[in-house]
Amino acid sequence: QVKLVESGGGSVQAGGSLRLSCATFGYTYSIDSIDYMGWFRQAPGKEREGVAATYTGSDGTYYADSVQGRFTISRDNAKNTLYLQMNNLKPEDTAMYYCAASTHGGGRWDFNPMYNYWGQGTQVTVSS
Repeated sequence: QVKLVESGGGSVQAGGSLRLSCATFGYTYSIDSIDYMGWFRQAPGKEREGVAATYTGSDGTYYADSVQGRFTISRDNAKNTLYLQMNNLKPEDTAMYYCAASTHGGGRWDFNPMYNYWGQGTQVTVSS
């Protein structure tokens, strides 16, 4: 059973930074064999949206327009860990952030149903 465990959330003021981590447990192979790994977020009353993702096939990275230039996604395959470096945080970034993994691909990077493993989430709160 694959388990994803997020950490690194917290409360910061606007303009601050946080780094989220997602440790992967129980996967037979290294995470570099996982097609897509990504970060999603959900604010109260809103749908869950894709924030960023990495694709093993092309070493590509993808970002939502709202975070482009401020957030950076990366993987440490040796540690089986996914990261999200978040800089210049804004109040509208406040949300529960979820790590997700897709072992079969087959959709756009932010297509929620494509991801078959999800973490429990870590809260990020940005005050103005």
